[in-house]
Amino acid sequence: MGDEKYTGILIFAEQKNGIIHKVSYELLNKGRELANQLMAPVYCIVVGPKSMDLQELIYRGADEVYYVGNDFLNLPEELIYTENIINLIKRIKPEICLFGATSFGRSLAPRIAGNLKTGLTADCTELKIDEDGKLIQIRPAFSDNILAHIKTKTYPQMATIRYKEFSEAERDINRSGKIIKVDPILVEKTGVKILRELECMENDISEAEVVVAGGRGIKTPEDFKILYELAELLGGVVGASRAVVEENYISSQHQVGYSGNRVKPKLYIACGISGAPQHLAGMREAERIVAINSDPSAPIFNIADIGIVGDLYEVIPTLIEKLKKKEVAV
Repeated sequence: MGDEKYTGILIFAEQKNGIIHKVSYELLNKGRELANQLMAPVYCIVVGPKSMDLQELIYRGADEVYYVGNDFLNLPEELIYTENIINLIKRIKPEICLFGATSFGRSLAPRIAGNLKTGLTADCTELKIDEDGKLIQIRPAFSDNILAHIKTKTYPQMATIRYKEFSEAERDINRSGKIIKVDPILVEKTGVKILRELECMENDISEAEVVVAGGRGIKTPEDFKILYELAELLGGVVGASRAVVEENYISSQHQVGYSGNRVKPKLYIACGISGAPQHLAGMREAERIVAINSDPSAPIFNIADIGIVGDLYEVIPTLIEKLKKKEVAV
């Protein structure tokens, strides 16, 4: 079985401006499942501004919520968060620690694992408990061609989980639990100064109901304007494959795929995207997939609900014109 000195599932509940990130509720769903198998409690750690309402975490499955509240902690500063979370992990001694694989989580979790001298498996898509009570951390490898099953010998066993991988935990307003306030460790000199916060669309693209994405079929960065026009007409956002992001046609915040954002929109329109496994991993669970590609043998057509073989520079303007004239229904 697991190390008897460690018990429980600890979830880092990420927040921004006092609002809990939805990935936290997904982790609570999976964490509760694992905890039931281990007959162990579920803990949450929240680091953020004062006066946050954290009862929702109890409703969603947490038994105890450790709240490090101070307005100094409102901004996501990895070094300060690391000190506070390590302090609590050493106090709680959980056997498993789970973080969302958000931009912040991906930066924070390795710092904590390194300090605790334990392992970390990144971007997991599934978690299981084996017959010895150890955590099996499952993640795609080799461009999504295999699923690696990973065990960590040291404790706590740590993993980051991709957003939108699990369903959110259901609310139970009759659940009870403890919210424990913890005095913050305030690090005055971190060597880092936040000058300003840039707009980030990570949550926007992950939450979008319509995504219009461009790939190698887009010839120039300026040509993305027709995708923006189509996305605007459909009330959606613009995505991109890794290839065009690496060519600096568009920022990495738009990237869809295993190393980018995972999306589950009602409608995904792939424009000039061949359908590499890395890209499909981030969008294949869309409710409806429309593929536009001049190559009839492109792999994207294998998962598309509607496939259009043609030049996107002809197809998209025609679609835009018909949408403006309301000749097609969305």
